[in-house]
Amino acid sequence: MISLKVQPIKKEYLELAWNRLNNLTKPVGSLGMLEEIAARLVAIYEDPIPEIKDKAIFVFASDHGVVEERVSAYPKEVTAQMVFNFLRGGAGINVLARHAGADVVVVDVGVDYDFGKIEGLVDRKVVYGSRNMTKGPALTRDEALKCIEIGRELVKEYHAKGYNLFGTGDMGIGNTTPSSAIISVITGYPVEEVTGRGTGIDDETYKRKIEAIKRAIDVNKPDPKDPIDVLAKVGGPEIGAIAGVVLGCAELKIPVVVDGFISTAGALIAYALEPTVKDYIFSAHNSAEKGHKVALSYIGLRPILDLNLRLGEGTGAALAMTIIEASLKIYREMATFEEAGVSKGTDHKNV
Repeated sequence: MISLKVQPIKKEYLELAWNRLNNLTKPVGSLGMLEEIAARLVAIYEDPIPEIKDKAIFVFASDHGVVEERVSAYPKEVTAQMVFNFLRGGAGINVLARHAGADVVVVDVGVDYDFGKIEGLVDRKVVYGSRNMTKGPALTRDEALKCIEIGRELVKEYHAKGYNLFGTGDMGIGNTTPSSAIISVITGYPVEEVTGRGTGIDDETYKRKIEAIKRAIDVNKPDPKDPIDVLAKVGGPEIGAIAGVVLGCAELKIPVVVDGFISTAGALIAYALEPTVKDYIFSAHNSAEKGHKVALSYIGLRPILDLNLRLGEGTGAALAMTIIEASLKIYREMATFEEAGVSKGTDHKNV
């Protein structure tokens, strides 16, 4: 099992943050969620005036054996093709990360393709694609643990380089299928209620997808109380690595911006292992995938954006980073009533 040391955020830093926020030149609470984000950043960093330095979005890529069951609109070759697109800077995540001022770190954890040595690609391959989970476990328990450890190690490595805000992203044809399976098993919701259409599959493919997930759960009988068992039997390499990033950030007291459906499945594994990680997670957005709301509600996360996104790659995380930075700029740069020489209103009497 994994040895974790995650501490909850400290209330004294939250109180300190709210004291400043409530004395900025605005009606109390008038900047809504921006204020909540800023207060949590102060508590996560344990710094009265924190600063976001370098930002990175980890995009973990992997293939999935369950694609054999024809559950996706795209062939599995697209996973490797998109990795090349990421490395060339031509994908959605590259564009939005540039906009957010974040670096994209592309990590191969399980693509069924031999890339060799390519500049810019982080090689952490555990398997050449997961196995078909309708016929047996997608991963061995050791492989699942390795994937989680990769995420934790990368956080440590990049934090040592000066990065202090991380986002999660994914690339893997068919990966909404294991994500739906994980969410169904851990939350207890029926498969139909947490399974969406992924890349936009037709009715026939959608039925096959639901049947494949049910069969995988029936064949493997993953233990809902053992998140590693769930990840190994009906998960995937990139989902495990994302769980590792969430755990690694919580251990080092760094905020992590969790992208959409697949990333939230990874966060759910991390939360099931150690519920305190919730203190360090910012949910980027509410995905178009219906199972996403179920997973967010189970963890107790409120998404920052709701733009009907369903691309993955970390695109929502990149966008949410711009809001997170804006919240901290408000906290750091906005004048207090005393500094501005502005009279307080009656809403400030008890703050």
